Amino acid sequence: MDEMLKDFVIEALDLATNVEEHLLRLERDPDNKETLNAVFRSFHTIKGGAGFMGLPALVTACHLTENLFDALRTGAAPVTPGAIEASLQASGFVADQLNDLNNGTAPEQLAPMPADLERMLKDAIDGKDAPKAAAPVPAAAPAPVAAAPAPVVAAAPAPAAAPAGADGLDWEAMYMAVVPPGTHTPVAAAVTAAQETAHAAASAAVPAVAAPAAPAAEAAPAKPGWDGVERRNEAKPAQAAAAKADESIRIDAVKLDALLEVAGESVQAANQAAVLLERLSQFKFEGQAATLMATLTETLERASRYSAELQRATLATRMQPVGRLFQKFPRLVRELAKDLGKEVELTIEGAETEVDRVVVDSLYDPLVHMLRNALDHGVEGPEDRVANGKPAKAYILLKAWQEANSVMIVLQDDGRGMDPSKLRKKAMEKGLITEHQASSDDEAYQLVFLPGFSTKDVASSVSGRGVGMDVVKTAVEKNRGAIRIDSNLGKGTKFSIRLPIELSIVPTMLVSTSGAQLALPMAVVERVVELPETFMQVGGAPVLKDQGRPLPVRSLALSLGYEECSERVGIVINAPQPYIIAVEAVDGTADLVIKPMTALHVEGITGTARSAEGSLVLVVGLSFLMDGCRSSVRLAA
Repeated sequence: MDEMLKDFVIEALDLATNVEEHLLRLERDPDNKETLNAVFRSFHTIKGGAGFMGLPALVTACHLTENLFDALRTGAAPVTPGAIEASLQASGFVADQLNDLNNGTAPEQLAPMPADLERMLKDAIDGKDAPKAAAPVPAAAPAPVAAAPAPVVAAAPAPAAAPAGADGLDWEAMYMAVVPPGTHTPVAAAVTAAQETAHAAASAAVPAVAAPAAPAAEAAPAKPGWDGVERRNEAKPAQAAAAKADESIRIDAVKLDALLEVAGESVQAANQAAVLLERLSQFKFEGQAATLMATLTETLERASRYSAELQRATLATRMQPVGRLFQKFPRLVRELAKDLGKEVELTIEGAETEVDRVVVDSLYDPLVHMLRNALDHGVEGPEDRVANGKPAKAYILLKAWQEANSVMIVLQDDGRGMDPSKLRKKAMEKGLITEHQASSDDEAYQLVFLPGFSTKDVASSVSGRGVGMDVVKTAVEKNRGAIRIDSNLGKGTKFSIRLPIELSIVPTMLVSTSGAQLALPMAVVERVVELPETFMQVGGAPVLKDQGRPLPVRSLALSLGYEECSERVGIVINAPQPYIIAVEAVDGTADLVIKPMTALHVEGITGTARSAEGSLVLVVGLSFLMDGCRSSVRLAA
């Protein structure tokens, strides 16, 4: 793909995504003129670029949709469910074409515009699915159109001077608003006189035909001087947007990743140099050596400061609002709810929350699976909800916010909730667990993440094959995140995802145990406590009372399969079920550049890093810690 086409596709995809959001808003508020104008402008912009790039199917789809919204915003056609549906279909076709181009399809290999879509758009322009109250407007036109010769309609300048027509629009006033002063004189009296003559029928036919058709594409080129007030006013904003676009440039994501890696390594090198300098300062320097040491110290401090600034600036370039991801879901929920015969409203909060772009890109599929499961399994049909004393319309909340060094994403519904006993029974029937596993409700909820698990007896096109939620957990853990389920039978279910704000540099607490150096993500570290020689025992397990609450104590060495050692330092872990993890020593905190482990899988370890001293550090996984230093559920042996 050449650079010009690539730039067009990127910009057009952004516009197409915004169009879907506007159309769904218009469905709720059909009289919103700003939304009508926004959709019109988006299709007009895409059409212009598509024409320049030689993409006829895109041009046709955008042109018809542009005509439709020109008619909708001027009142020549009504905003009906059919018009919205046609527009959504057109938006989907445009997005498909752009995605095909983005994936490497040659322009000449793109699919043509479907005939059904063209018919839907033309019907919407003609107002064929309009309510009966609006029927007289299009109904009056056919007879004069059939009788009037085509040249008369095309060349007639008179429509602008006509009095207010049957559609209630003052065409003369609109015409005078866009032409230079003095170029038009009202001729209402002349029209009145002409109506008394034998030529009255022919004189009246032209405005009667032209007035309703003015917004349509076929009539627009025949009227020099009439281009619509809104379109003229759009010139300045378009110029301003172009000027603003010149202030930014597009950079390949691979180059940004490489820059971030260099920035992280420079910070690590500066930290390591600082440690070495601190060790050197223990020796006594005199004369010129002392002067050189002072200069070296000052220079290193400056280098460290600039390295940290470079790191922060580079991180900022990778951060993107999760709204870029969330805005794709309202239409998905609308279409799926319609297919399932359910009434569902999706509420989005915290779309401005920023997170690493890699996280944003990798979360699309998991969230789609979760939404599909919420719609198919979670929320009930309107009849069932009313019978259970709930509103007929179900509600799904998709919310994001920043919490310390993490981003929380919550998907919550007010549906039927999960039944732990049913989950355990299904898992045992499929041979995924034994009778004594998943005894607690929290462990039962985690069963939905097992490969092959499903509560449905028959798979549908939406869910039931037992692969969706397994994909969710895998994707979250790949991004060093954790996921938790809270459910209340009959009330609804909440999925909570915790992710690091950015992936490559993570604030950690450095610890050592059984001869190994390890790093724990600070996102779950609450505080450090001293452990006694002996513990209280509950069910044979050690327990320590911390701030009035008894917390289980678990050995980090034994959890990771290391040799048993003397661990007298405890770290309180802020997990769904808080506990204390025991280590030999705490060595401080550090922002580490994490390298993922790709060739080797070690239970509980998510990656490696280099400490300031240059030694290798193993990074303990966030999900492993959130699950209590153990795999939450294992397959039956």
